[in-house]
Amino acid sequence: MFLSNLMPVKKAQKIIDSSLKKVGVEKISLEDAHKRVLSEEVTSQLNSPPFERSSMDGYAIHAEDTFGFSETNPATLKIIDTIGAGQVSNKIIKHCEAVRIATGAPIPEGANSVVMEEYTNSQGNNLEVEMSLTPRENISPMGEDIKEGDIVLRKGKILKPQDLAIIASAGYNKVNVYKKPNIAVVTTGNELVMPRPSINGAEIINSNHYTFKAMVESAMAIPTVAHCVDSHEIVENEFEKLLETHDALISTGGTAISKGDVVVDVTENIGEVLIHGVALRPGKPFGFGIIHEKPVFMLSGYPVAAIVQADVFVRNSLHKMQGIENEPQIVRKIASRKIPSSLGRTDYIRAKTELNMVKPLKIKGSGIIRSMVESNAYIIIEENIEGIGEGEECNVLPYDSLTV
Repeated sequence: MFLSNLMPVKKAQKIIDSSLKKVGVEKISLEDAHKRVLSEEVTSQLNSPPFERSSMDGYAIHAEDTFGFSETNPATLKIIDTIGAGQVSNKIIKHCEAVRIATGAPIPEGANSVVMEEYTNSQGNNLEVEMSLTPRENISPMGEDIKEGDIVLRKGKILKPQDLAIIASAGYNKVNVYKKPNIAVVTTGNELVMPRPSINGAEIINSNHYTFKAMVESAMAIPTVAHCVDSHEIVENEFEKLLETHDALISTGGTAISKGDVVVDVTENIGEVLIHGVALRPGKPFGFGIIHEKPVFMLSGYPVAAIVQADVFVRNSLHKMQGIENEPQIVRKIASRKIPSSLGRTDYIRAKTELNMVKPLKIKGSGIIRSMVESNAYIIIEENIEGIGEGEECNVLPYDSLTV
């Protein structure tokens, strides 16, 4: 098929984006919330800390009792109580009195500063303070971290360990998150077999089984992987069955841009094909459709082409279904050699980055998996650019930026 008859990559991405729906929401325990996606903003129910507290081990005192005193002329105070972590003193501190206090303990009434243990000497109930303090010194105010009513996290946040800490500090032990999408993966092809030490005739190892299970998992979704031979009836039955319980379907194989390709025919028969053939290299035979209001991504059977198609069209879609906005982080680097390209086609070229340089791999072919292993980025040449010259800056998409 001529390039002019293929859909531009950006147009295909817009069609896919407009067809996506977010999955539902669920409330889960905070213990299970790591790497889940918030479905609503979190507003604090509490002040944190909930009281004025000591930021040091030392003594709670009146700062004024130390004015003008020093190491050579210490102030003398009387110790009237001791507060450990988790304890409260019912003493009211008067002038020239002190309460021994642990880090994090509530400041007793009457005190307005804390002197560090290192600047004191004590014997029995007598305390010498060898420095002059200012009011509020070494005291953490109530609500220093977060205040009641503060918005502490926004909707769409992927929860990290520190996010769980602030949610807990805000008074919650459960949180509302987007459900993880359940994604069906169907590899097709009569020739495909699972890994074994030896193969017969025209058999091919089904590497896509493992690739796309892992790809779905890396996009924070839940995969179910199945395999079908190239039978219209078998593929159609499998699609129908899986789409009853899954939020989307990814297939590999059976998408060549010609009539009679089983996956495209099945999708057209029980749903609608919106895209078939994009101006992308590698990955031209990409298809996208809707079956029972659920997205179906039809990828090439060739492993490298399928991976590129997934990186360009599928990953971000799975993110958006669960409320994640993760735009590709494209960087600019200098091409180590000339890279040819054709107008009207977007090229994703496997490459290796080294500091500010990027080196396109010489290994080519949609079935050469080694090229993905030995590269760490794509050089992206947009459809309106006719190649990159040696020493020119170009757009580079690191593989690491594709995951969240």
